[in-house]
Amino acid sequence: MERRDELAELLTDQDIQTLKHLVNEGMGENTLRALTSDLAYLQAWSLAATGKSLPWPAPEAMLLKFVAHHLWDSEKRKSDPDHGMPEAVSQNLRDQGFLRTAGPHAPDTVRRRLASWSTLTKWRGLSGAFASPALKSAIRLAVRATPRPRRRKSAKAVTGDVLAKMLVTCATESLRDVRDRAILMVAFASGGRRRSEIAGLRVEQITVEAPIETETGPPLPSRAIHLGRTKTSGADHDEVVYLTGRPVEALDAWIALAKIDSGSVFRKVDRWGNVSKRALEAGAVNAIVKQRAEMAGLDSGEFSAHGLRSGYLTEAANRGVPLPEAMEQSRHRSVQQASSYYNNATRRSGRAARLL
Repeated sequence: MERRDELAELLTDQDIQTLKHLVNEGMGENTLRALTSDLAYLQAWSLAATGKSLPWPAPEAMLLKFVAHHLWDSEKRKSDPDHGMPEAVSQNLRDQGFLRTAGPHAPDTVRRRLASWSTLTKWRGLSGAFASPALKSAIRLAVRATPRPRRRKSAKAVTGDVLAKMLVTCATESLRDVRDRAILMVAFASGGRRRSEIAGLRVEQITVEAPIETETGPPLPSRAIHLGRTKTSGADHDEVVYLTGRPVEALDAWIALAKIDSGSVFRKVDRWGNVSKRALEAGAVNAIVKQRAEMAGLDSGEFSAHGLRSGYLTEAANRGVPLPEAMEQSRHRSVQQASSYYNNATRRSGRAARLL
């Protein structure tokens, strides 16, 4: 936790002990990071809104106050300055870096933070009012009163044609181009890996597999990536995905050029062309996708690292790859979520959308 010094002022000794327990029990890094972030935000909000630390368990009124402060009507706020989160509270959170927007929160963010609050309450051996009819009704009605379009993590998917344009910008043999080419190809071809999985990839996770025989050309190189525990898998799972052909060549080229024989695969490259021993941060993967999109003449605001994940499934649907086969590579657990990309691709090109 890079912000541990700041968080130390907000988290109690009991909070730290709870988080240490989770680390020892092998909780996923992403889940732990999200819980830590949510707990720090909740504590900061409680101090700003009530002048007191977060209560355990939280009374129902406290939960309803949280909803009222985060799900409110922007139009109503124009005529009623006291509507929603008080300005003093929002300014306090903004000064600490916890609040970056001026409008209401996304409903999913509010639900996630309440879920984290509920989870941490249970781990303390306590029960809260998180399942109360009043809280559920308040959230449902607040969302209905302030409708907002659901936005994907990436406005547009990085499909095969978009990826090809990005790869053209990585045409030289410079360290940055070779690295970024490998990142884009590996992230896409391995099923649309999450940016944290790409940033955290280590040489020890990669194994050489037997070449794949083809009917029309030479055998294709193959690699297995052992993801271990992921965001959607338990501690007893070793998730494995495969790379074949060009992505393997791009990965091997980067490892050879950067002279990496162990540790982190994708690392920082400074302005003088020196390769760091430290791994890229997850945010850097996102920045690379945006930078390459802009260099390709695309709107960088419409693409993010998650576009590689949605793009993989969309491209699989466009090419007629069966959904179960694509999910084996993407490691999606939810058929509903994965199939949405297939349904969208089918509907967009199908007869139902071309009646006129």
